[in-house]
This record gives sequence, C-alpha cells and structure tokens, in this order.
Amino acid sequence: MPELPDVEGFRGVMQRCAGGRRVDGVEVRDAGVLRGVTARRLCRELQGRRFAQPWRHGKWLVTPSDGPALVWHFGMTGELLCAAPDDAVEAHDRLLITLDGGRQLRYRDRRKLQGVRLAADEAAVERILADLGPDARGLDLSRFLRLLSGRRGGIKSALTDQSLLAGLGNLLADEILWRARVRPDRSVRGLDDDELRRVHAAMGRVLRSSVRAGRVPARRGWLTGRRDDAEPVCPRCGRPLASGRTAGRRTVWCEHCQR
Repeated sequence: MPELPDVEGFRGVMQRCAGGRRVDGVEVRDAGVLRGVTARRLCRELQGRRFAQPWRHGKWLVTPSDGPALVWHFGMTGELLCAAPDDAVEAHDRLLITLDGGRQLRYRDRRKLQGVRLAADEAAVERILADLGPDARGLDLSRFLRLLSGRRGGIKSALTDQSLLAGLGNLLADEILWRARVRPDRSVRGLDDDELRRVHAAMGRVLRSSVRAGRVPARRGWLTGRRDDAEPVCPRCGRPLASGRTAGRRTVWCEHCQR
C-alpha cells in the first residue's frame, strides 16, 4: 500500500511531469477510479487548465491548477507515472492526462480502492482533508506527545490512525516500533516518556530514509526487508520474527527485541 514516502515520490513525479504545464487532453479509460465526479465533468473542467505546484498531506496528494484541483488517494495499488503519449498503455492505466510539451501523466491502479477527486477550490480541498491529523513528516516531539496524551488502545493502532497522525501505514508502523524496541500491541497509556521519545525518534529516522528512497526500503537491515521471507528472522538479533494481527492488519515484530 502506498504510504507517506510513496506519495511523496508521486508528488515528485507530478511536479516534474506536470508542474506549470497546461492540460491538452484528458482520457478516462476507467471511471471506476473517479470519486464524486463524472468522466465528462472531469474532462471538461481540466481541459486547458495549467497545473500549479503539487503538495502532499499524509497519504493524499493535491494538484492545484488555475481552476479546480485534483486530489489523489492511491489506495492499495495506485501510482502516478510520467510517460510519452506514444508509450504503450498498460491494462491498469485508468486515467491519462496529456500535457503541453509532449508529456502524459498516467494514473495506474489495479484494485481501484480509492482514486481521483475534483475539488472546485481551496475550501473543497480542505473539506476532503478535514478528518486528517497532522502530517507525520516533520512532526516535533512536543506535538507528538500531546497527540498521544490520554490515547486509549495500542501504539500501532495510534500510529496508523489517519485522524490522529496522517501518513503512516502498516509497513512504516512496524518498522518504527521495531527500531524503537516497542511491541506493537503495547497500550499507549502504558508507555513511559522514554519509550514515546524513542518511537518519535525512530519515526523521524525511518521517514527520512524512506522519503529519500521513495518507498519503505526492503533493505536486509530493516524489518521491512525480512518480513516476507519464508522464515523471517530479526535483522538485529537473528531470532525468528513473530507475526499476528494488530489494529486489523498483519503485524511483524521481534519478541526478543520488542518486549
């Protein structure tokens, strides 16, 4: 699933491919990726518009223009690509936006669980994003502690709750908690200040590295690089990794390192 680093990578694709460019054509190959807008209206509203600089909040990407804005959520399998108009179109390329200068922006999505919205103005963008918490990237320690103060439930559930903290998904949460040596099912209220500081510090390190890579890297020194092995072991201590369900998602952790 695309998480904050992936969407930051898509923001870069959008900026390089479409920033400052005029829309010369829109082809909706599958309206199943549109949310709250018809294919006809999307084509009509975007035609001739010039894109401004895109920005991201959590797992959402916003592309303003000199008219409406596109608001993207990539669900489980969505991605943005920059192509030439004569490049072969893949089966899962759902939306093609042709730009002046000969570039084409493509939204590719196999499962179509989320998709593309059209926001008439800044107020409409704000309404779409209204239920999100602050972006996880660059969140300072004091605000992080305030967000978790009095929080019920487990720490992984808190980290992946987009209304509390926007941008973290399953892979990031597991990686952060493994680095902080905190079990994912620990109660937030049961964590002391030192443990919460470790979680915050690990979040910053993981996000910095992941944003540079454009994804959560599957490095062998990371939990992410081991979790899908046939017999996964902890990159730190070499003991077998545990796997279960936490916050409704498959969760991987080390029983030895994360007590």
